[in-house]
Amino acid sequence: MKIRIKKGDTVKIMTGKDKGKTGKVLKVFPKEKKIIVEGVNVVKKYIRPSQSHPEGGKEEIEEPIYYWKAQLVCSHCKNPTRIGILYLESGEKVRVCKKCGEIIDKI
Repeated sequence: MKIRIKKGDTVKIMTGKDKGKTGKVLKVFPKEKKIIVEGVNVVKKYIRPSQSHPEGGKEEIEEPIYYWKAQLVCSHCKNPTRIGILYLESGEKVRVCKKCGEIIDKI
């Protein structure tokens, strides 16, 4: 099964500790079936002192989450929705909102 969420999409988190948050997809990992969402699943990473970071310290980064924990927010109806695939008469493949039926974008 292919991931229908792309980089740059706005998604809403439906389950887990960050339930209800919305954010932009920063990166997609299709083989692992995971996505990185801005401001979601933020963890602290401890950095050892090195030449590039002489002081070391803590850094907050976003960790990947499974894509099925997030739903795309439709740009037309502003609701989290499932995504459908539709073939137009011209042969183009498009992503469609399952709630309002509007075309989201071309694939």
